[in-house]
Amino acid sequence: MNLVADHLTLHRGGRPVVAGISAAFEPGRITAIVGPNGAGKSSLLLGLAGLLEASDGAVTLGGESLARLHPRLRAQAIGYLPQSPDIAWDVAVEALVALGRLPWRDRGTTAIEAAVAVLDLEALRHRPVSQLSGGERARVLLARVLAGEPRWILADEPLAALDLAHQLALVSHLKACAAAGQGVVVVLHDLAIAMNNADHVLVLKDGRVAAAGAPREALTPQIIAHVWGVTAQWLGEPGRLGLVTGV
Repeated sequence: MNLVADHLTLHRGGRPVVAGISAAFEPGRITAIVGPNGAGKSSLLLGLAGLLEASDGAVTLGGESLARLHPRLRAQAIGYLPQSPDIAWDVAVEALVALGRLPWRDRGTTAIEAAVAVLDLEALRHRPVSQLSGGERARVLLARVLAGEPRWILADEPLAALDLAHQLALVSHLKACAAAGQGVVVVLHDLAIAMNNADHVLVLKDGRVAAAGAPREALTPQIIAHVWGVTAQWLGEPGRLGLVTGV
């Protein structure tokens, strides 16, 4: 069930932030959305989640308009993690993760336990979220998304607040989700993580697609220089490439 942006244009604060983007996101792979600050990455993710109304164009899921899909069905299909999510209630970690089951109107104990385990939250499950560090809170909020077992996981910089060990664990889990048939779309700033782990990369600049394709096609030194204005070179072997700048 593909998630497709068709000539999608989005406005925020009265100004265009995504300008006529067309892109198809396929289940079973990780798509990384990258680009400089202000390129439209977060706005595009909001549009793909159906949380920002299109000014023009459309987003479809399995050929059906996302805008016309019932909100509960949309929530079952798409799990969205914002960049800076708010937590309205100071509940225990386990209760917050369980909120991911709301679209299904069930307890979903197995899914909740799996999310708690994969995000390494067992020792924190009874702690109020107000007592968590920023990185711990980020893991809990992602666990809430995973507990909903969505067909699509849309995450805006999910690695930003995590330490190295939890970053590696999360990337491994997202790859497992894709291998199991889920669609994964993540906004990333770390180009090396995108290069080494994504199946597909969408590079944005000024609200438009500057490049798209397999990581080695979309993140060439030439494209990096054009989009980020940085001279850079990839060093190492496939799967373990590092980006060296200023060379």
